[in-house]
Amino acid sequence: MSALAVEPPHHRRIAEALRRAIRNGVYPRGAQLPSERELAEDFAVSRGTIRHALATLRAEGVIASRKGVRGVVLAEPRAQSFSELLSFSAWARSLGEMPSGRVVELVRRYADADDARRLDLVEGDPVFSLVRVRMLGEAPAMIERTTFVEDVGRLVAAIDLEADSIYAKLAERGVAFAQARHTISAIAADEEDARLLGIEPGTPLLRQIRRTTSPDGIPLEWSDDRYVGDAVSFVLENSAGSRNAARVRTHGGDD
Repeated sequence: MSALAVEPPHHRRIAEALRRAIRNGVYPRGAQLPSERELAEDFAVSRGTIRHALATLRAEGVIASRKGVRGVVLAEPRAQSFSELLSFSAWARSLGEMPSGRVVELVRRYADADDARRLDLVEGDPVFSLVRVRMLGEAPAMIERTTFVEDVGRLVAAIDLEADSIYAKLAERGVAFAQARHTISAIAADEEDARLLGIEPGTPLLRQIRRTTSPDGIPLEWSDDRYVGDAVSFVLENSAGSRNAARVRTHGGDD
């Protein structure tokens, strides 16, 4: 192996091995996986590593499990629909996971040129910036880097960001998120991404740039979210008669 090559973490290699076994019918739909102890012996790793691998499969919807009960293979992976993109907490609970977050930073600062363009502000206007790592069970699943207009940011600062859904709490305070534009692309993890997610730099991530507006079309926030590649998939359904067609673009960025 090249000195520059980096092996994926143990839990990711184990998760992929279990995926292959499920695809190949070793563990068919409805079957139970071996216990954590048995898997730890089979792969010669700790039970903590096995729990991390199983958390990855739960996040993908490949298996369903709860504490003290062996994982059960599901019919097909659960995915995150575009209608669920605003609420990580709601999506996580639909997987049977307990969502949580670790706040890295919440600061009031002045809008830069990018903020001003995305939020229809003047450069130098005050905004609130949040960086938060979101968890599925014990495993980091994504990084949120969200910038809020000042009025919304002041409300966000009063929320328990380690446990609560921002969107649910803001809705209780009368803030309506009516429309969002999502730009999805692939990106390699930079040094900060890698440190926060516990992965190697260069690991592929799924990037979502989101801009959300009020019912009046006023921008409320924009976010650069980065998902661990095997933690989530997205599903988009449309029809020939739909007027809201999805656009596929060959370059990144939200304009």
